[in-house]
Amino acid sequence: MLLTSATGGLGHAIARALHRRGAKLVLTGRKVAELEALTAETGARAIVADLADPDDLHRLAGEAGEVDVLVANAALPANGELLDFTAEQVRRALAVNLDAPIALTHALLPAMLDRGRGHVVLMGSLAGKVTSAHASLYNATKFGLRGFGLALRQDLTGTGVGVSVVQPGFVRDAGMFAETGQKPPSGLRTVSPGQVAADVLDAVERDRGEVDVAPVELRVASTLGSAFPGFAAALQRRLATEDVMGRMSAANRAKR
Repeated sequence: MLLTSATGGLGHAIARALHRRGAKLVLTGRKVAELEALTAETGARAIVADLADPDDLHRLAGEAGEVDVLVANAALPANGELLDFTAEQVRRALAVNLDAPIALTHALLPAMLDRGRGHVVLMGSLAGKVTSAHASLYNATKFGLRGFGLALRQDLTGTGVGVSVVQPGFVRDAGMFAETGQKPPSGLRTVSPGQVAADVLDAVERDRGEVDVAPVELRVASTLGSAFPGFAAALQRRLATEDVMGRMSAANRAKR
């Protein structure tokens, strides 16, 4: 199993859950010291790579070897108004959040199909179903990732290779939202990194197509918001979500 961004956000929780399940892991990330510590803990093999660099991406796909399961977990926050980003920051967000998962899937899929088995997990977000203020670029990458994953799943029907899109809502203790120190909008509950990791495992083992990792009220709101964008925008204004997203954008500026 190849897990990207093993040292960032939810990566630790996912890596440990996969290890406990008996997976033979290949972990990748940019933080060398953290990657080495996590590989020592899980018995994994480490490959240091920057997914925004096409050469590193190509090297990673080659060095990973025979991969049965890809968990494409890497993503940059990419929160903020579009014109606050430089052209290079826009390129990097698109490269890490959307281009890299597609490129790795493209590189690893032929061997999975030859073996007649395999699975691709794309770590999305409820931001791939519902738009928010201060998130146009992030929304674009997660909407794109969701569309890619669900369409590819249709293409692969009957091949033995599955595709899952796992979409967390607000996650406490780890991940982009937790790292900003912000609280979710009033009335919205969070999920734990362990819940996200458990749903990643469940998605692979049960071949689930789309998994929303969120409390029931947020799952319902995201489903309605996906179908009725005007309703979603009005609800977010009522819950002061724009203020939360604005503070998150400011907190994540250095990670672009």
